[in-house]
Amino acid sequence: MLQETPTLTPYELRAVVLETERLVLRQPTLADVKAIARVVGDKRVSINLRRVPHPYSADDAISFVTTTAATIDTVFLVEHERAAVGLVGVSWENENAPELGYCFGVDHWGKGYATEAARAVIDYAFEEFAIDQLLAGARVLNPASRHVLEKCGFQWTGVELHRFLALGSSTPVDRFKLERSVWASLRSWSNSTRR
Repeated sequence: MLQETPTLTPYELRAVVLETERLVLRQPTLADVKAIARVVGDKRVSINLRRVPHPYSADDAISFVTTTAATIDTVFLVEHERAAVGLVGVSWENENAPELGYCFGVDHWGKGYATEAARAVIDYAFEEFAIDQLLAGARVLNPASRHVLEKCGFQWTGVELHRFLALGSSTPVDRFKLERSVWASLRSWSNSTRR
């Protein structure tokens, strides 16, 4: 007799909370709108995000939170000491090529939060979903983001042009992929837990 493998419902997926050594990753809510607008509204952040306009308002943040709740995208608000410091998640726009994305407030750059949060979400994605790889991208002019991806085991696959709303134009993006086999060999990096 075959045993059925339990599958999580979309609601259960959204209820997941990930914890790392310094961070808590949870579903964003409407109570987080001001914090999200503050993080993403900084032009130094928004120009590195493809689908984000600049200026980015509280109404944009409300739309983001409500749209995220209605899609299958896996998005987490990242908190450090109960304060929002960024966002990280996986876009399932192309279900055969899920894509990791993240952004952090300028005050929180250079502290290792992006790498720590990205690793927790990467672990979650490979552990919970039957995927063979994760994709990611970083503007060519954003070496810090490329460095985060490399520390997470992503391998460079080339350069593509992508349109960025905040820029109002297309710009070169370094593209990366992380295969399940590479992730499995690096898995010892993490202390994240899930509730």
